[in-house]
Amino acid sequence: MQTIYDVQQFLKKYGTIIYVGDRVGDLQLMKSEIKELYQSQLIKEQEFDSAMRLLNQEIQYLEDKRNRGNV
Repeated sequence: MQTIYDVQQFLKKYGTIIYVGDRVGDLQLMKSEIKELYQSQLIKEQEFDSAMRLLNQEIQYLEDKRNRGNV
């Protein structure tokens, strides 16, 4: 997985489509779903690590962007 879109498509394979209207909220829900899939041993460690890395990077980017706008 290389993009957030890839993570979304990966989750879609497991019947999960996430859209709450808040980008950070969407990403956090995706993290929760990925964790559940991993804990249920439905996905490999490599898939888990890749998805979590992408999601964490995007969340950090959006939070930094939001904080810069409030200065």
